[in-house]
Amino acid sequence: MGLNRQFEFATSNRIVFGEDALLRTIPDIAALGRRAFVVTGRRDSRRADPLVLPLRRIGVETTCYPIGAEPTLETVAGGARRAREAGCGVVIGMGGGSVIDAAKAVAAMQTNPGDLRDYLEVIGNGKTLAQNPVPCVAIPTTAGTGSEVTRNAVLKSEDHRVKVSLRSPGMLPVLAIVDPVLTRSMPPAVTASTGMDALTQLIEPFLSNAANPLTDGVCREGLRMAACSLQRAFHNGGDARAREGMALASLFGGLALANARLGAVHGIAGPLGGMFPAPHGVVCARLLAPVMRANLEAVRSRLPDSPVLGRFDEIARILTGDPGARAEAGVRRIGEICDELAIPPLSRYGLTEADVEELVANARQASSMKGNPVVLTDAELGEILRAAM
Repeated sequence: MGLNRQFEFATSNRIVFGEDALLRTIPDIAALGRRAFVVTGRRDSRRADPLVLPLRRIGVETTCYPIGAEPTLETVAGGARRAREAGCGVVIGMGGGSVIDAAKAVAAMQTNPGDLRDYLEVIGNGKTLAQNPVPCVAIPTTAGTGSEVTRNAVLKSEDHRVKVSLRSPGMLPVLAIVDPVLTRSMPPAVTASTGMDALTQLIEPFLSNAANPLTDGVCREGLRMAACSLQRAFHNGGDARAREGMALASLFGGLALANARLGAVHGIAGPLGGMFPAPHGVVCARLLAPVMRANLEAVRSRLPDSPVLGRFDEIARILTGDPGARAEAGVRRIGEICDELAIPPLSRYGLTEADVEELVANARQASSMKGNPVVLTDAELGEILRAAM
């Protein structure tokens, strides 16, 4: 049973999952608007052809908007302006989590006046969106972020060197299309980093102080899927069953984080990702075991009667397949998975001892920290960062 007996659960208006889900839902997308603004990744925007070409054949005008690796404030502002000028009535994000976050933010800013910074957390005024976004459709091509079922968009402010969220219940996509076929072309390194992001987003809500009975079930099933699918998908990208398992794990992670909370991994990852050019999934992967170890020791020391301790054991049993496994085995297993997936240390991206103090201070301001099962000290946060280097 979850830690909280009173809770809410919200998600995308409609989720369609399964092989060839995109092909089956083309008419549903067309029904949302005859002019579509399609946000894609810059690396190869032709990956959106399975969406764009069928839409054009049935008379839907499309404006494609490729973005870089990370959506910036300028990227979103420019996209919203172009979408308004083109008279687009639906925004579609087809790509990884960054693409979908950008699409959600463009849809929100297309209808809301003022500067994007007016609505941002941490560096902005945190104003509530006054108008509902235009309908947004989310089509992930990676298995990691679960952004297709979350109500926020993570954006990078290059001026502040930080990642912050634009957040509103209205930002939940009206349609989430999760087609595992679209993930089969991911290279091993992307499979590894996005897969570890999914794993993190199943573990943190399960240990969160806002865990509830509904998200608990989602997390347990998602963890089982990730445990039997992640390494298989990494070693053999054509393994259809493994790709399906990771697509489900990613979806379930998104459902969980949107309705429980995250924790110190994401609390640190936000400011760290703003300061260094490290993929978000890599950051989460290398922080996960040190954060779990610090949390486990802190809870045992300061909250010895907390039911969360049993959850550490449960995670260990799922990840190792050993019905007698205890918490420490789960932490070790995370490290073993990172090594098998060739996840690089964060020093590879420039993180040094000199950055620890600033990162700890910035992490303290992150909203994700509020979900951590125990309040970690500055010294504990510093040791986490050193272990991830």
